[in-house]
Amino acid sequence: MENFSLILAIVVVTALAFDFTNGFHDTANAMATTISTGALKPKVAVAMSAVLNLVGAFLSVEVANTISKGLVDETGIRPEVIFAALVGAILWNLLTWLVGLPSSSSHALMGGLIGAAIASAGVGAVHGDVLVTKVLLPAIAAPLVAGIAALLATRLTYILGKKADGKAAAKGYRTGQIASAGLVSLAHGTNDAQKTMGIITLALVAGGAVAPDSDPPLWVILSAGLAIALGTYLGGWRIIRTMGKGLTDLQPQQGFAAQTSAATVILASSHLGFSLSTTHSVSGSVMGAGLGRKGGVVRWSTATRMFVAWGLTLPAAALVGALAEYVTSFGAWGTALVAVFLIASSAAIWKVSRREVIDHTNVNEASVPTDESPGVVTAAIAAVTPPPVGPVSEDLAATIPAPSSEQAPSQATV
Repeated sequence: MENFSLILAIVVVTALAFDFTNGFHDTANAMATTISTGALKPKVAVAMSAVLNLVGAFLSVEVANTISKGLVDETGIRPEVIFAALVGAILWNLLTWLVGLPSSSSHALMGGLIGAAIASAGVGAVHGDVLVTKVLLPAIAAPLVAGIAALLATRLTYILGKKADGKAAAKGYRTGQIASAGLVSLAHGTNDAQKTMGIITLALVAGGAVAPDSDPPLWVILSAGLAIALGTYLGGWRIIRTMGKGLTDLQPQQGFAAQTSAATVILASSHLGFSLSTTHSVSGSVMGAGLGRKGGVVRWSTATRMFVAWGLTLPAAALVGALAEYVTSFGAWGTALVAVFLIASSAAIWKVSRREVIDHTNVNEASVPTDESPGVVTAAIAAVTPPPVGPVSEDLAATIPAPSSEQAPSQATV
């Protein structure tokens, strides 16, 4: 560690700051449905998610190795390049958090890294085959696979639960939601915390602090796990509100099916080293669960906003990363200027967010229009979905708190 320079220290601190934003940006992935259905109180939910994110950070390093060894050519990367990449990722995370939009922190990080690397060393610095096979294809496949799995799981849940006791079933599904939310949090730690581990390890290699092709050192794993856990505990309440209120109306058994499907996809991808977006996976599973119940409606206006943000994440973060790298190339004063810009922009975004404070006390108070007409996809799938008839649906409806007049009856909005 004798080569641990000032710029390298700045990169590590900035990477941990990104990891922190990743934590509160993605809390909704694990806990939005659990909070909105009342299975857990908000503060208890985020505390549990924080602990499991920390545990998950120690389970694997496959995704970290994809970032540090596979995506870009580490031999041509300077620490300043990684700093510029992190600037693009952090600013995109904060902007989308401000508007409550669940975009991908993972793609923001990789977009920033790609843009900064190209600006520094040219297009050849990016390994196109890794970008396609382990980033772009999983980005498309993850929400589709998770959505189809959740749709089928929801149908199966209703079929198997037709003759179940209503109150016992409702209690069981809420318990299942807690367990599946914990599994999503654990999966998030195994995937997203590792991305910061990978970026720090890449910086250490670029700065000569560790040998090329090294796995993340233990202190990197621990610090990344703690940073994402702290961000998770503080809770990204704005995005939890969007995920918990904007996409569809879910009953507890649908929430259980959605979370279990998403966790399975994320854990499998972590094992294979695919750097997928947990946001894409969870959003896809929530929409699939919404389509899996007779009469379920996905609010495609909200979903469309999300899809647009997903498509913009990589290029937007890449553009900011490239511009930041251009400025840092002028030397120490350029790096200092970028650092000041990042701090000032972050402070400005935080100040704007104080105009409407959203926290654990009011995260479930917002309502969205629920009279949106079903789209073609929703109508087509709902037409062939078995209705949730039988004692379980009636009894479950009786156990769910009555919604406001703007919401559909017997549904917990998610």
